[in-house]
Amino acid sequence: MKEPRITRRQFISIVAAAGTALSLGLPALDKLRIVTKNRFLMGTRVNLNLISRDWESADLAAETCLTEMAGLEKILSRHLSSSQLSRLNQEGSLSDPHPALRDLITQSKELSGLSQGGFDITIKPLQDLYRETTGNPAPEQIQQALALVDYQKLILEESRIGLLAAGMAITLDGIAKGYIVDKGVELLQVAGFKDVLVEAGGDLTASGERAENTPWRIGLQDPRRELGEILTRVELRDRSLATSGDYLQSYTMDLSSHHILDPRTGFSPPDFSSVSVSAPSASLADGLATTMMVLGEGGLDLIEDLAGCEAYAVRKDGQIRKTAGFVEH
Repeated sequence: MKEPRITRRQFISIVAAAGTALSLGLPALDKLRIVTKNRFLMGTRVNLNLISRDWESADLAAETCLTEMAGLEKILSRHLSSSQLSRLNQEGSLSDPHPALRDLITQSKELSGLSQGGFDITIKPLQDLYRETTGNPAPEQIQQALALVDYQKLILEESRIGLLAAGMAITLDGIAKGYIVDKGVELLQVAGFKDVLVEAGGDLTASGERAENTPWRIGLQDPRRELGEILTRVELRDRSLATSGDYLQSYTMDLSSHHILDPRTGFSPPDFSSVSVSAPSASLADGLATTMMVLGEGGLDLIEDLAGCEAYAVRKDGQIRKTAGFVEH
């Protein structure tokens, strides 16, 4: 299968990883170097970067980690018809769900409650409608799809997940890549590698440092300029970062209609062109970046109230909004 063109969102973290390798000054560090591996998972490219003097062990750990992450894809991906997620959508119910699927649905429902429905993984029927109509659905079609969007009708029981209405379906696109990044970092840390950068489709975790006393430095794409044009940079140590934007998958030339949809209204939110969120975990950063795109200016207050979370947002008119603790470099 031919892999799709790398998106701007993916490019941000790929550039960050490449820049790290160039800036390490590897020969001067007594053969300390970055070992990079990647694989196509969850509909995007996953990149692992390990800094180590034991190159062979790092290479083996990265391959093993990618294999384990691929195992999670078989459970969580909407791109695989045999995944547990796909089976749930096809049948409306799933018995004995994998712990990873339970974890993600639990996190998603908590974020839905926190955002008063601004984040809702049952949005898939609405997203499917926009894809099928190339971003131009009729008003009555939007209303029909919205009738199937309600996270409170997603039932999570001890040994069962259920969808209460026929035609309901869920997507984990707004949180699953971050979750897989989290699990990848955990696996590498257990294997003894503390200085790693793991990225999937722009959702990343920077663990440890890229060099002694030097944090990982990540560039944020300018949402209104060419690919690779950096608006600002952040430094990360043991932190996660995720970015959502209207430029990633747009249906209209003016970017007013795009893949991020408000599950309460059925339309793309009007305030922000991009949002980047740093958080203790990639799954939380991933979910919050999407949530802030939906909530707009009000999302800043939500982030301010969450311990360990910061946000940087670009309005449609180019103005910058950020939380008090967000530090640029």
